[in-house]
Amino acid sequence: MLPHDASGAPDTYDPHGTLGTPQQAAGDREIETLEEFDQVVADTGSLAGWRVQSVDLRERTDALAPVDTDGAVFLGCPMRPEAAAAARAGGALVFPPVPDLPFDPYRGLLYDAAELFENLADGYEHTPDARAYAWFQRTGTDGDIFSSMLRAIHDDAISDALDELLAGQRVVGVMGGHALKRGSDAFAGAARLGRTLARAGLTVATGGGPGAMEAANLGAYAAPFEDGMLGKALEILAADPSFTPSVGAWARAAFAVREGWPGGGPSVGIPTWFYGHEPPNAFASHIAKYFVNAVREDGLLARSNAGVVFLPGAAGTLQEIFDNATPNYYQSRGEPTPMVLVDKEHWTRTLPAWPLLCSLAEGRPMASRIALVDSVDEVPETLERLRTA
Repeated sequence: MLPHDASGAPDTYDPHGTLGTPQQAAGDREIETLEEFDQVVADTGSLAGWRVQSVDLRERTDALAPVDTDGAVFLGCPMRPEAAAAARAGGALVFPPVPDLPFDPYRGLLYDAAELFENLADGYEHTPDARAYAWFQRTGTDGDIFSSMLRAIHDDAISDALDELLAGQRVVGVMGGHALKRGSDAFAGAARLGRTLARAGLTVATGGGPGAMEAANLGAYAAPFEDGMLGKALEILAADPSFTPSVGAWARAAFAVREGWPGGGPSVGIPTWFYGHEPPNAFASHIAKYFVNAVREDGLLARSNAGVVFLPGAAGTLQEIFDNATPNYYQSRGEPTPMVLVDKEHWTRTLPAWPLLCSLAEGRPMASRIALVDSVDEVPETLERLRTA
């Protein structure tokens, strides 16, 4: 067990803020936990018009019997046969759980790392994450409408949970290459950036994978602790610099950091099983994992309402730059989202996206909302300047 450092973050920093288990908003008619179910039944005595998502109701047969279920929808809720029959008789639609799936298509909440990496001690291939990827590989091109329907339902449920989680949050997206290795200066820089953004009260959101994405999520996780904690965590992680050749060793190093310093700060990871050979990182407290990459990419950028930071990367990061630039270019109301590209050499010579981005922005409102900087240390001040431009 590693030492748990005392917090050295600013006194105003709230390590969890409002980013936690989503609270039921006014007018929300979704029930996603057993606690919510019990509260609604106790308060109203009715489930009429409610949507109940993936809540185990096998021990609530007596509670279901007397309540009004007219217009209710039960999505993947385990129930006793008599309870399901009574709910249908009362006017509800009951969609039973789908057997023999390595994932729940009706889930009401996002994933966390402990769930996706369960059974890691038996080998990564035995984890829910790896089993879901294996299912996707088997069914992704088989033309079976049932499989494609399950993927679509799952991804829609993830989007719904993500919207509920991020309601009212100021989200900064941090994009960058998956190949960035632990132990490098660039990895440490991305981690410092994530920590600085989190301490400023922003919600860090990444693609949820390894490399620069893991580093930014790690930084947000480190935000509540004294500054020295991050250096120690980086040393531990450097012993397993990449998820190849062993995802298991790579993930176990991350969990060693989490066990040494439990209760880190929150952040969001939005990975995809489309790139299932890239595992999700363990430092994002909330993981919105998708089957369809296009939905995941667009959703990540669209929800980054406080700006997007582009660290050096390759094809995927380049695609994200122009995916984000397109709605900014056509923005007809509101303000374009700030965009900060980091590393002038990379974005002007190695992959010259910056000149093209400037040509695209010329004469349009987005021109005042883009910037190119040399290092991650310039990002926070640059984001603030662009936001107020």
